[in-house]
Amino acid sequence: MNTAQVAPNLTFAVIGDSAAFGTGDSAPDGTFRGWTYYLANSFHDECSYVNFSRPGAKSDEVSNSQLVRAKALSPDICAVVAGGNDLLRNGFNPQKLYTNLQRTCRELMELGSEVIMVELHDPNELLRIPKIMKRILRKRVESVNAVYRKLAEELEIVLIKTRDIPDVHNLKNWHIDRMHPGERGHKMLAREVAVQLQQRGWLISIPEEGEILIRERSQQIKWLIANGLPWFLKRSVDLLPVVLLLSVIEIFKVIFEKLSYLNIRR
Repeated sequence: MNTAQVAPNLTFAVIGDSAAFGTGDSAPDGTFRGWTYYLANSFHDECSYVNFSRPGAKSDEVSNSQLVRAKALSPDICAVVAGGNDLLRNGFNPQKLYTNLQRTCRELMELGSEVIMVELHDPNELLRIPKIMKRILRKRVESVNAVYRKLAEELEIVLIKTRDIPDVHNLKNWHIDRMHPGERGHKMLAREVAVQLQQRGWLISIPEEGEILIRERSQQIKWLIANGLPWFLKRSVDLLPVVLLLSVIEIFKVIFEKLSYLNIRR
């Protein structure tokens, strides 16, 4: 839990997964910052910043344990960031994600909280994976974003359309893992959110732009060995069998589409 200032005029709470935790943007002392940190430090009023997010959290955890902790603060603003880990798990269910997030947003808004949500970027613009896996990933990402958009239609939340941010998929904005924003990407996102909050009447400055951080090849390799490989092996236990099954299904779909096209041409 991170706290920026005391005796606040405004309380900003954060619940969610690694994208809210600040993964990809670590300070020199090893702590994580992220876009919510930069946002919290941009309000004109004194701001109490409390981050309950946790890397790996799914919407179940966010809508249950994290939500309870956030509601206890009656936050003026609350960032709700969940869905990325749901889509990376076996048994992904868009309807369940919608139910969890709808309840979370409604309960926060009943307290008078301004709710912020962020759509997923297009990971296929960054990852080097087989085309068949890109098809699977694209469908799941679109399903998650569809949930966000549905919530935005039903509720007056602040929804950031990540893919509309100019140059968002430039690798210079992303961490080595290409899954999380780097410092520059987190600051870019903080700027987008700040603009939306200004339009809603919040007294907030636009955070500064981040600098381009260039890592040596050796640093990238060390990080991938120490962090990337363990993550992949952990996810392979529950996700890999499903990916293989879905890949087979997608292959048959491609074949069927081609055969249908040939039949139409005849």
